[in-house]
Amino acid sequence: MLPKIIKGNCHSDYRGNLKYNNDFNSISIKRMYVIENKNPNFKRGWQGHKIEQRWFSAMTGSFEIKLINVDDWGNPSSDLKPYVFFLSSENLDVLHIPQGYISCIQSKEETAKLLVMSDYLLGEIKDEYKYPLEHFMCTK
Repeated sequence: MLPKIIKGNCHSDYRGNLKYNNDFNSISIKRMYVIENKNPNFKRGWQGHKIEQRWFSAMTGSFEIKLINVDDWGNPSSDLKPYVFFLSSENLDVLHIPQGYISCIQSKEETAKLLVMSDYLLGEIKDEYKYPLEHFMCTK
């Protein structure tokens, strides 16, 4: 399965703004948390899951998110090509990350906040994989 953006939208009128995503089904979500990077130059990566899926949505600001479908979890190839996505808090887009992907997250503003949702509770499974930022050529 490939990662994809589930498009949200925003309605504005004299009362203000209403951000919505009528196509996002949250039935699988068991936990959520918020990521705030130190600054826009910081890249949070590479981390991912063989089994767990995640959903990302920008609450404030915008983010560049790179995703790599890992070929060998013990020793992934360093020249794997990432999928690159941009999320903005302008609407309520949700990025679905299926199982089998690692991510590198970079905020584009100082105060950006990213909502992360997962289909497993913390500690429910042992499924966290981390790799040095420099391992993949796309972040050098």
